Amino acid sequence: MTGRLRRRLALTCSVVGASVVALDGTVLTIAQPVLQRDLGADTGQVQWTSTGYLVAVASLLVFAGRLGDRYGHRRIFALGCLGFALASAGIAVAPDIGWVVALRVVQGVTGALLQPATLGMLRGAYPPERLGKPVAVRTSAIGLAAAAGPLAGGALVDAYGWRAVFLIGVVPTLAVALLCLAVPEPGPTAARTTAARTTATRAEGRTARGRAVEERGGASRARKGAGRVPSVRSALRALDLPGAALLALALAALVQGLAHGPAAGSVPALAVAAVAATAFVRHERRAPQPLLPPEMLRPGPVAAGLGALLAVSAALSGTVFTATYLFQDTLGLGPLPTALRMVPLALLMIVGAPLSALLAKRVGARATATGGAVLLAAGVLLLARPEVTGSGFATGSAATLIGAGFGTVMVTATSVVVHRAPEEHAGVAGGLQQTAMNTGPVLGVALASLLLASGAALPALAAAAALAVPAALALPGADRKGADREDGGRERSDGDGGDREDGDRPDGDRRARTGTGRAEAAPAGAACPGSGDPAPGGRTRP
Repeated sequence: MTGRLRRRLALTCSVVGASVVALDGTVLTIAQPVLQRDLGADTGQVQWTSTGYLVAVASLLVFAGRLGDRYGHRRIFALGCLGFALASAGIAVAPDIGWVVALRVVQGVTGALLQPATLGMLRGAYPPERLGKPVAVRTSAIGLAAAAGPLAGGALVDAYGWRAVFLIGVVPTLAVALLCLAVPEPGPTAARTTAARTTATRAEGRTARGRAVEERGGASRARKGAGRVPSVRSALRALDLPGAALLALALAALVQGLAHGPAAGSVPALAVAAVAATAFVRHERRAPQPLLPPEMLRPGPVAAGLGALLAVSAALSGTVFTATYLFQDTLGLGPLPTALRMVPLALLMIVGAPLSALLAKRVGARATATGGAVLLAAGVLLLARPEVTGSGFATGSAATLIGAGFGTVMVTATSVVVHRAPEEHAGVAGGLQQTAMNTGPVLGVALASLLLASGAALPALAAAAALAVPAALALPGADRKGADREDGGRERSDGDGGDREDGDRPDGDRRARTGTGRAEAAPAGAACPGSGDPAPGGRTRP
């Protein structure tokens, strides 16, 4: 399969996977009242159809990304899609609310498997400097799913009942899962390159071991007898299972505590989250192969991008939650007029995502994301004015600002997180991005619920959106040609050593796959491999 087809496969799977997950969440909201009446469930049980999913998905996203880094993003994505489709079909025939909640938890587990892989596949298929466009297409698809979800869900519930909404994503997820499984893993060219490098490494290892044998006699034979046990241990150590368990417990308790607000049981859950998070940090500092690579969490573009995503997702979800109550309870609008007032928000996400990718390429991620955060905060503040909520045009204008601002920050910050993270940690980067996008809404809704009665919810959410501004200012500025060459050189020199998901390279990297000694030569003007030192004065050497 050619490189272009592999990139199209990665983009198709990424778009379908992300859209199905987004669509599933929106249609469930529409179906919950009918589901409650049909199954005779109480409000707490119905709430767990959402909370159970959120707890499962948020707690496992980073570990799922680590699995994709180690075993291949397409394999993990296909496994997640198959499980998500089967769980969705099971909910459609569930006999009672207990089965619905249990299968929603299964949906959360399998959704956690596929979500980081949607970004990991893009990172493996596209050169870093070309990630903006596919990430923008993915964001537009999510916006379209969010806009179409309530309409499609309402139509299906009215015509066929609540069970029909869970069948929407079965066929698409099964189709992309089978497509991923049918396409072979890295092609023969990449396989030969990997094999050649492995052979050379083994030859060097044999030479070193030969010298050791001469010095220590038969000690090497004793090591060979115990060689298999460390390999199993090293595989488990690479997954950092204790760290994954502590992070899962911290995130699950955090989501559980925030989802139920100040209700009974939330304070113990938040206390458990704090203790587990502290234990996780201490464990990661001592772990030889931590779940979260330290270089990804140091102050820099990746951490700044994650902070911006957390802030804007909290502001958006809290604002939509508050606006829904404001329009329906205060102004007396019905569900359809309420939804129509927020349509510009989804439309600007769909239209603005590709434009923000082009803008970021021209003026840089820093200026683009900062402008988006300002637009989002301004839109929330505008919506907080009493004279605005009574006017459909003014409300639509506020929704336009909110949608444009959120979509801009989401595309730009996501591109930075995936681009700046090392390719061998692309899955973990995708897991962190998805964790921010799943935890932020819980924080935003919890804040809105706490302040809704006082009327201070929207100003507080505007302040939350403004928190994205300092994070956006820490993102990279406009790309320089020298930085582009450096990124390209690092892609050529380091890319072949890793397990590239699609077995594909940018056209400029074909020289590195020839298997000859010339593959190790650095391009003119690039930093020497392993040294990181450019030519004196920042100029390229002749």
